[in-house]
Amino acid sequence: MADIVKQIIARPIQLADQIIKETEFACSYKQDCADIKTKTEKLTALLRQAARASNDLYERPTRRIIDDTEQVLDRTLQLVIKCRANGLSRIYTFIPKGSVKKQSNLIENSVGDVSWLLRVSTPANERDDEYVGLPPIAANEPILCLVWEQIAILCCGTVEDRADAAASLVSLARDNDRYGRMIIEEGGVPPLLKLAKEGRMEGQESAIRAIGLLGRDAESVEQIVNSGVCAVFSKILKEGHMKVQIVVAWAVSELVANYPSCKERFLQNNAIRLLVSHLAYETIEEHSKYAIAKKPKMASVVDMANYDQGAKYGQVNDDQDDRNEQVDDDKSHVARPGVEMHHVVTMTSPSHSRRRREKSKRRVALPGESIKRREFEDPATKTEMKAMAARALWHLCADNFSVCKTITESRALLCFTVLLEKGEDKVKYNSIMALMEITAMAESHADLRRSAFKPSSPTCREVVDKLLKIINKGESELLIPSIMSIGNLARTFRATETRIIPPLVRLLDEKESEVSAQAAIALIKFACTDNYLHVNHCKAILEAKAPKYLIQLTYFGEQVAQIPALILLCYIALYVPDSETLAQEDVHIVLQWALKQGHMMQDSQLETLVLEAKQRLEIYQSRA
Repeated sequence: MADIVKQIIARPIQLADQIIKETEFACSYKQDCADIKTKTEKLTALLRQAARASNDLYERPTRRIIDDTEQVLDRTLQLVIKCRANGLSRIYTFIPKGSVKKQSNLIENSVGDVSWLLRVSTPANERDDEYVGLPPIAANEPILCLVWEQIAILCCGTVEDRADAAASLVSLARDNDRYGRMIIEEGGVPPLLKLAKEGRMEGQESAIRAIGLLGRDAESVEQIVNSGVCAVFSKILKEGHMKVQIVVAWAVSELVANYPSCKERFLQNNAIRLLVSHLAYETIEEHSKYAIAKKPKMASVVDMANYDQGAKYGQVNDDQDDRNEQVDDDKSHVARPGVEMHHVVTMTSPSHSRRRREKSKRRVALPGESIKRREFEDPATKTEMKAMAARALWHLCADNFSVCKTITESRALLCFTVLLEKGEDKVKYNSIMALMEITAMAESHADLRRSAFKPSSPTCREVVDKLLKIINKGESELLIPSIMSIGNLARTFRATETRIIPPLVRLLDEKESEVSAQAAIALIKFACTDNYLHVNHCKAILEAKAPKYLIQLTYFGEQVAQIPALILLCYIALYVPDSETLAQEDVHIVLQWALKQGHMMQDSQLETLVLEAKQRLEIYQSRA
């Protein structure tokens, strides 16, 4: 930086020296040229001072001020050379009236600009509380000057001054999107990140909050991520103070929400693992055992963690799993007696027991100073940490298979279910939203469904139990996300699972149209062709007396619930056309009426579905 500044200052100094020499030979406008000489000498001294202090100068205003000064000096030199002309050359040389005076004023402005640059680049404790003021170059845009000043303080100020400057940038970024982009363009992110790494707690919080506010659009977040924010945030999540970690978790959620492409960068820097660790702290016992495994060499972390819960739910009901386990058991018994005896002796030896205890201690101890001292934090801070960690995980796992896979391989799912019951309102909401995003990804990825939401998995049972509990209560802001989560898991439920359908059917009679609509959409995922057990589920929906609610919604419901109700009614008619309930409710008349409604038949696929369902009903019900 110092060499660059010296290079850009060199030419203005040369121009200034030439102007001083040329003014001594001026034949016209002598007094004005003398004023130019005096001001240029002052400007030259300031430029040389800036060259000596090049290590401390803030680059962005330096470039702009020096470029502007160079243009002024260049025009002034040309004018002064004209003033030197005499004789015939003077007759043919035209010098506009007032132009020399104007250039003199411009040089004076350059003196003010360079003086401001030197003052703003000097630490506050070395300039005797001198007011920095506004440079002439920023007269038309004072906010730019304010941004320059605060960033310069971030670069060379004391710890306290840097914290105040970060707080000022927070105010600017919060007030106006344009100011935020200006802070990024003027190079404010690197010094903010440096303060986040090295500052005191108050300064760290302000710096991180400013970064979170700056990332309001994809382009801004991309620049912030390229500056190294992921590594800095991960380091703070591992070693920082919990109050600072709270702001980091919030900032992560803001950045990934506005620029989803950066999720992989946070994943690569272990931010997911650290956030899960904060979520699990004091949520489940021995939470450090459930950290995400980098390479599951011998057994998956999920299987190890599920072992503790196995006795609660009894044996696995899945016949295929039982057969696989039996084969594994048979294979494990086929071993040489000598090898078995050696294994028993090794496992029971004192040295092995000691190594096992040491390994257990190493596993329980989580890295980072924050882990050691966070037990001393007050409950409100711990609660806020969980809320922000859940919020960050919610936004990180949205539409991202890798992050969802990583989260489900940890004990985060179990943490979410515990927090849904015991957490504060904000923690509950962020947890259910994270679950909704994970289940949405599982709906479209069979691998994730099989690994994370296997019906025999105790963790999956816990998730479903908590979601059903919320649905059965039916009154909270968690209701709609819970309905959507259950719908996302529709393809994981067996035909013998009878707890799911009736609560969703009851919600079809809900006063709020949005709730009824989401309940109908969830039931569609049970009844549609993509679900292998769609016939069984359609029969269960019929047994729960859904048609009467669906008919009411189709006739009288708002459009948000009207279309899903009609679609669900069509699927039931397609796959259980011989139902006596459908005949008694005159569902074929409802479908015939729907075909005549223009606003409902705008979608050709829906019209085809209604026609097929109507024809299917007519065939079976006429035979009856």
